[in-house]
Amino acid sequence: MKETPSGTPVGVDDPYDHAGLCDHLTDEGKCRYAFEHPEQDPEFARERRDDDLRCPAADPDGEASCASIASDETASGDWNWDDCPHYRCRKHDRECVRCGLEERRMAHSDERPLLEEHHLSYAGEGETLSHEITVYLCRWCHAKVHKSWARIDDDVNPDPEAIAEKEDRRSREQSEASFESAADRFDFGDE
Repeated sequence: MKETPSGTPVGVDDPYDHAGLCDHLTDEGKCRYAFEHPEQDPEFARERRDDDLRCPAADPDGEASCASIASDETASGDWNWDDCPHYRCRKHDRECVRCGLEERRMAHSDERPLLEEHHLSYAGEGETLSHEITVYLCRWCHAKVHKSWARIDDDVNPDPEAIAEKEDRRSREQSEASFESAADRFDFGDE
């Protein structure tokens, strides 16, 4: 299993098995990175411009499949996702990929979120991190993954403590949405 630089497990053997489409891929199959950041890698940007900014890991119709990430060939036959020096996949689903707990944020509160970003890829010994691959895990699953041999693809239910925290937030949210007059809400005293 892959590990962090400090030696704790990340819950996967191969991060690319859990990655999705590149964050830089547009709906038309173009590479947004080469367009927006040509100064970061001029040679890469020049190659992409020569190919009309087409993403080499996407198929010619501008679509890419998650199955092509781990396979030996992509739909277009050019690259796999891991061949791209600027591939990045940060999941934006606001639920835990392990237990399915959904995020419930409280407005105007500095309470700790229920979900945390979990990195699946780290730089190894002497390597530099070239691909950022992240998913969301609830705080409870995040701790289990890093402190044991729990995997992110385990079929588990949310921790009872996590459900209680989510329901507490939900009930406070509902009580805030109910109508209460200012006279009842605040004690103005007799003036």
